[in-house]
Amino acid sequence: MASVSTYLNFQRETEAAFNFYKSVFGGEFIGAVSRFRDIPPTEGMPELPEADKDLIMNIALKILGGHLLMGTDAPESMGFKLRQGNNVYITLHPDTRAETKKLFDALSDGGVVEQELQDMFWGDYYGSCRDKFGVQWMFNCSEKDNR
Repeated sequence: MASVSTYLNFQRETEAAFNFYKSVFGGEFIGAVSRFRDIPPTEGMPELPEADKDLIMNIALKILGGHLLMGTDAPESMGFKLRQGNNVYITLHPDTRAETKKLFDALSDGGVVEQELQDMFWGDYYGSCRDKFGVQWMFNCSEKDNR
């Protein structure tokens, strides 16, 4: 079955970020958490620095609606040049306003609220934030306020 996932690269903090996301969304990591030390040595491959061996090579966590959030550390010793940017948001579409508020509060804790949750002109409950790891999140809930 076809699917879509979001893949995040971090500078040496993937494990902390994914433990945080696990605390927000619940569930368990999908499959084994792979570390760079798990890469089999091949001829001509440079020795990985000891400080990079326990970094995360691949990790995955199901979040809302079965969406797969995946990530890796991006060690410079392997040629990665990570540049955090503002070109990617993960957009969540929770079923209820209460769930939207709970997730928004958890993900924005220690981060930056870009736009507070509020009713928008298109009729949905919307807000955005950047979490403490620099990942940007948008929230869009179509449940109406029944006050």
